[in-house]
Amino acid sequence: MTTMPRTNPVSVCGYHIRESGATPAQEMAYAFLIANAYIDETARRGYDPEEFVGRFSFNLNIFGNLWEQVAKFRAGRKVWATNLKDKYGVQNPKNLMLRGLFAGGGSGLTKAEPENNIMRGAFYGLAAALAGAQTTALCSFDEAYAIPTPRSALLSLRTLQLLMDEVGMRDTVDPLAGSYFVETLTKQMEEKIGEEMAEIEEHGGIVKAVADGYMGRKLARQAYEFERDVQKGELIKVGVNKYATEEEAEVELHQYEEAWGEHQIRDLKELRRTRDAGAVAASLGALEQTARKGDNVMPALVEACKAYATVGEMADVFRQVYGEFHEPSIF
Repeated sequence: MTTMPRTNPVSVCGYHIRESGATPAQEMAYAFLIANAYIDETARRGYDPEEFVGRFSFNLNIFGNLWEQVAKFRAGRKVWATNLKDKYGVQNPKNLMLRGLFAGGGSGLTKAEPENNIMRGAFYGLAAALAGAQTTALCSFDEAYAIPTPRSALLSLRTLQLLMDEVGMRDTVDPLAGSYFVETLTKQMEEKIGEEMAEIEEHGGIVKAVADGYMGRKLARQAYEFERDVQKGELIKVGVNKYATEEEAEVELHQYEEAWGEHQIRDLKELRRTRDAGAVAASLGALEQTARKGDNVMPALVEACKAYATVGEMADVFRQVYGEFHEPSIF
């Protein structure tokens, strides 16, 4: 933190966990447990959590029932703050905030009747605003089958701008405050998040649950059950298993330009030709020594960046020191 004091050192991602089959409560629970693992390791190295947890951020997912998503984030803020207070003794109110990006989830989108995804995205943005998001991003309507086109990305941007400037989602901080319905859902979600955290802790912690495949098996089963329920019509997807039409929609695909890749390769070759090869080697050597000693690698990474070492070269150092993680079998 002294080397890069205004940097968010980590963005804890629950987004991909939700996309992999997690329930909303599991998404929050697993993200918080991952964050705790980072805190525990950093504290083991002699740092006070009060010094650094205020710079943690989260990347979290939005799709599904509007009210469930609102309750998830409202409950998540309380669980995270309570976790930091009770487990780590954090007191500064700013450090107790749940900071992050609440983003519209691609798993909620459908290839069938893709224009429906425009409306879905609007409701995802609405859920984020009602849940108190600091930052929001929307997946584009064509992300069910391709990376976004410029047109679809612009529509996502305009959706958020409409919510801000026409619909009035910036007019008040918490329009749902005091709602019996929302408060009840929030309390229920808080309890579910706690139960999911307790289950993983009983298994031996989040690191063990990832390493031995326990979490992967659980999510894979749930992802299968989700898809099965969609196919059976038990989980409603409008335009897919309810109100569906036989018409095949015309879709515009993102056009890959081979010249872009060639341009990047030329730039990389030029960088390697013109940079100081001795400075690069020295910075990577210093990074390796720092990693092997178990010291703070951030200063060494900064120096490597200044020498124009590439991300791949820095990552290779870590592979040499720590090895590579291989996913356990989940079947």
